[in-house]
Amino acid sequence: MKKVICVDRDKKQHEVAAQDLKFRPAIYGVIIKDDAILLSKQWDGYDFPGGGIKLGEEMKDALKREVKEETGLEVEIGEIITCENSFYKTLKGRLLHSILIYRQCEIIGGELSIDNVDEHEKEYVSMPEWIPIADIEKIRFYNSIDSVAVIKSALKIRNK
Repeated sequence: MKKVICVDRDKKQHEVAAQDLKFRPAIYGVIIKDDAILLSKQWDGYDFPGGGIKLGEEMKDALKREVKEETGLEVEIGEIITCENSFYKTLKGRLLHSILIYRQCEIIGGELSIDNVDEHEKEYVSMPEWIPIADIEKIRFYNSIDSVAVIKSALKIRNK
């Protein structure tokens, strides 16, 4: 039986049977304006706005929906920054194999809000925040990737 290492939100590792994983593709927006990045505030840390792609949903539509839900903003979607393979354990103990896609986004409308988050997210999500790029290495990220590297890659693409 194949085993994989899943990471939880506190970066603790758990060895699990691959057959116990559920596949969940997800897409996230990297929104940089001036010298700050917009991040979704979750618990005492941050993540990029975004989330799971629903069955039958186009990736761009999923990203627009997720960004609108978590930030209140409408975005235009740009280049893919990175695509990562991830195994992680949710707070409720679900074991996920996820393909995480990160894309640049530009704001085209809306106002900051969390009025559209679902009931489950209301337990831990609060208003998104503009975090100065200079502070990204000082904050806590709740995801299984190198968030600082994603932001630096986005800045390189943006500054071409």
